[in-house]
Amino acid sequence: MNWKWDMFFDAFPFVVQGLWITIALTFASYLFALLFGFMWTFLKRIPNKPLNWLVTWVMEFIRSTPPLVQLFFIFYAWPMVPGIGMTLSPFTSAIVGIGIHYSTYISEVYRSGIESVGKGQWEASRALNFTRWQTWRKVILPQALPPTIPMLGNYLIIMFKEVPLASTIGVTGILHMANTYGAHHFRYLEALTIVAILFLVLSYPAAVLVRKLEEKMNRRFDKNEILKEDKGVVM
Repeated sequence: MNWKWDMFFDAFPFVVQGLWITIALTFASYLFALLFGFMWTFLKRIPNKPLNWLVTWVMEFIRSTPPLVQLFFIFYAWPMVPGIGMTLSPFTSAIVGIGIHYSTYISEVYRSGIESVGKGQWEASRALNFTRWQTWRKVILPQALPPTIPMLGNYLIIMFKEVPLASTIGVTGILHMANTYGAHHFRYLEALTIVAILFLVLSYPAAVLVRKLEEKMNRRFDKNEILKEDKGVVM
């Protein structure tokens, strides 16, 4: 199939129509994953072995199955489950499917951030007679979350590149629009090339920004460690 510039310029405005759907789905799924990730994290911290085992098993099951299969289950099979099944729109199904899948990974990011907070911070909170909510809000989370920002940024980029999976259940993002154009004109090369270009143009600057942010955060925390060591020497 020979490349045709006229088809490229003809397909471009048609494919771009789905760009805002792709971006909106990315951020909606990301927000869902951030919130659901907290749920996994706190459930695993409940001192109950059967509950911990169940949560761990569910998370591993979600991680070990392809997100495409999960999308199909939520959109096609979930409405048929007796008693609890419900029909969701393609957009909502994509948010739930992609969001839940990546929330299991984001939960591990939260866990690493929380475990990086020293035990002395928990003991100091108890000494100050803080409630559990005050301890999390005023002491733990302000220290645990900043180091995780670069990793969370990386997951935003990864989710942006996974969103095209939603076209398989009818979400009219840029990949869906490209496939529609290709099927109508019996030419897919130019339309799919546009999709690749759009993803490159949007994801590469974001990746560079996350890399810069990660370097900045590393310098900041390295500096803090040096200050802590210096204070320890003085004391």
